[in-house]
Amino acid sequence: MSSLLVVAGLSGAGRSTAGAALEDAGWFVVDNLPLSLIPKVLELAAQGSIDRLALVVGRPFGDDYEALVESLAELRVGQLRMTLVFLDASDDVLVSRYEGTKRRHPISAEGIVAAIKVERASMAPIKESADIVIETSEMSVHELKARILALVDDDSPVQRLKVLVTSFGFKYGVPIDADMVIDTRFLPNPYWRSDLRNLVGLDAPVREFVMGQADTEPFLDRLFQLLEFLLPRFVEEGKSYLNIAIGCTGGRHRSVVVAEVVASYIQGSGFRAQTQHRDLAR
Repeated sequence: MSSLLVVAGLSGAGRSTAGAALEDAGWFVVDNLPLSLIPKVLELAAQGSIDRLALVVGRPFGDDYEALVESLAELRVGQLRMTLVFLDASDDVLVSRYEGTKRRHPISAEGIVAAIKVERASMAPIKESADIVIETSEMSVHELKARILALVDDDSPVQRLKVLVTSFGFKYGVPIDADMVIDTRFLPNPYWRSDLRNLVGLDAPVREFVMGQADTEPFLDRLFQLLEFLLPRFVEEGKSYLNIAIGCTGGRHRSVVVAEVVASYIQGSGFRAQTQHRDLAR
């Protein structure tokens, strides 16, 4: 077995969707496994023909979250390199999802909000130790599947770091899973040009406007220098996933242009990068 992926997270945050995506990608997926059986499954996987194993874990049997934390910590110190992905979502979104499905929350409490609060507190140590945290509040099922598949897509043995470049609008909040936040609001805003207002950063006129500003090239030169310094050091530290969030006011013009340019630079530097334009349709 060459790869072990553990998917954890809050109930309703997308664990089942992630598991299905991994199965579609050819991973051997085990969902809701009793903690006592994890060592046995790893042993069998190592002896057999299972190359890529994914464990999807949530609420442990008997609500023994401390044992779950300990089990994951033990996997960390094993010989096999483990990647831990944690799926999160806001309380409002989790409530809405449960109300939409009419399902009962697995934790017994006085109401769904109380159950979410208990689970969030219990899972906090796992989230803190995760290699990757994915905030699924604004994601559709298809977007979450695409994100999961991007994480496990085969990479070269030299560069395992995968970079997501996210454009966003500050008026809608900074992405909570961002590792780096870059502000492009110092550049003139295409929104105030009547001929550009209804276009987006993927359209050529907007790109030409943003890239034609006097400060754009010096800004990008300095940003590229920073990335040239940081990315190899993230690799040396064993980081496998990096989310660079690039913001402007509304997330439709400047940040989109810059995100595309930054992702192209990262690809040209030998790393794998993809873009996500969170607020493009707002």
